[in-house]
Amino acid sequence: MNASRIQSRLKSPTLSGNLAVGGLLLGLALCAGFWQSEAFGFPDPGLNRWLAAFTALAVYLVACVMLSLARSKHSQAMAATRAAFKAENSIDRVLVSYASQSGYTGQLAEKTMASLRAGGCSVELIPLSDLRAEQLQQAQRALFLISTTGEGDAPDMAAGFVDSVMRSELSLEHLQYGLLALGDSEYVNYCGFGRAVDEWLERAGAQRLFDTIEVDDGDDGALRHWQYRLGQLSGCSDLPDWQEPRYSRWRLLERRVVNPGSAGDPCFRLALEALDPGKLSWRAGDVIEVGPQNAAADVEAWLSRHQLDGDCMVKVRGKPWTLRKIVARSALDLDATGMDVQQIADALVRLPHRDYSIASIPAEGKLELLLRQWRRTDGSLGLGTGWLTEYASPGAEVLARVRTNEAFHAPNDDSPVLLIGNGTGIASLRALLKQRISRKRYRNWLIFGERNSQCDFHYGEEIRGWKKSGAIERLDLAFSRDQSERIYVQDRLEAEADAVREWVDQGAIIYVCGSLQGMAPGVDEALRRILGDSRLRQLAATSRYRRDVY
Repeated sequence: MNASRIQSRLKSPTLSGNLAVGGLLLGLALCAGFWQSEAFGFPDPGLNRWLAAFTALAVYLVACVMLSLARSKHSQAMAATRAAFKAENSIDRVLVSYASQSGYTGQLAEKTMASLRAGGCSVELIPLSDLRAEQLQQAQRALFLISTTGEGDAPDMAAGFVDSVMRSELSLEHLQYGLLALGDSEYVNYCGFGRAVDEWLERAGAQRLFDTIEVDDGDDGALRHWQYRLGQLSGCSDLPDWQEPRYSRWRLLERRVVNPGSAGDPCFRLALEALDPGKLSWRAGDVIEVGPQNAAADVEAWLSRHQLDGDCMVKVRGKPWTLRKIVARSALDLDATGMDVQQIADALVRLPHRDYSIASIPAEGKLELLLRQWRRTDGSLGLGTGWLTEYASPGAEVLARVRTNEAFHAPNDDSPVLLIGNGTGIASLRALLKQRISRKRYRNWLIFGERNSQCDFHYGEEIRGWKKSGAIERLDLAFSRDQSERIYVQDRLEAEADAVREWVDQGAIIYVCGSLQGMAPGVDEALRRILGDSRLRQLAATSRYRRDVY
């Protein structure tokens, strides 16, 4: 039910209410008319009048009863409708709460609120010191920005929350949450209070919107990852970066479609070369952030519409640029009427970066990506995939930077790993496998799913070769459209429930990479059925259940 229909129901009277009011008016009219008439035909006019009045009074009393019932029903309907209206309006509402010692985390909370509002969300910002249990119980989605002071201590402002809320018995099974924990790894109990809040929310039954993000001494990469999650949460991927990005220069070496004939959108394998060799450094599981550009045709159309010469020189942070280059990397929603070229350059907002999992390891000498081309509802290409898969020509310069993704790195020991993914999520899993195999660590189990094995088995030849040589101990595949019954990775997972429990008992670390819609929730539910909620929470708390989903 949409808001306008709900509001119209609140304003409109019920049918029974209309009938009741009509009955009252009819009763009054009969009383007046019958008193002056001889409707019953008795010889005595007085008797006629008294009988007529009695009849009219009976009609009046019946109408009163009808009106009372109508009012009661209408009040109940209004209460139910208001509740529905309130529930519907709370769908996009996000509670943002923070605990800060120096004020920095509070500033990040305000930026978080601004980003969510820019994406169309309704946001309520409450310091942790003012947050009450009732507010948590009423919220559907919440974000927490939690700093740690000293050796794992809570900021002073959070003391009351710890005493009054965290030590109470709350059920928060209805709550979905995300948490940004800020700390300094030089302290032994790094992010101690943030982790304590995270564990408390899990014990209360709250469900993660995404894995907790930890920020080491203001690490810009972790904060950009938080911004990425805000974009997912608000449904707006074009939120501007909080800070001007500092990219490195890369060259697009190669690009090719790898799934011709697929029922899905085209997938591309791309290779990037660092123009600065010192930048060719990352670990399996890391992410590359690409600074996209607009299509050349769109840039020229914007310049023409504003009657501007793209070769005009402007300055950005003291360095000369052509206006065309600035427009190419900027959002094209600026109305430049009445502005000179330098004012335009100052007012243009840089396009937000796009995150992609890295599919290769540095030893291969190139940074490889696996991207699915994405189109908007109007048919135009997405910002990042449009730039990388069509607008940038092979040999073109690409601005990008590597962001470490500590939570998705491979273990430093021989612990077994269970890798679960679908679609282009195989990119990060392939890098993890490549790294482990290069270090002769073969206790690897891969569960991968896509549409058709003939078109959509990305890195299939390499993966089958690893399985044949023993570099992968177990391989389970789920190609949903290879048979009449749709089979997905979570189905393969549940079919091997005993083996999953055995691997976990042996210390296996679980990695999940792929689509946030469909696959990741399905895998999470399957793991909860196989291992139980408590054990899965314990695995997450000890970094043995790791997810990189988008």
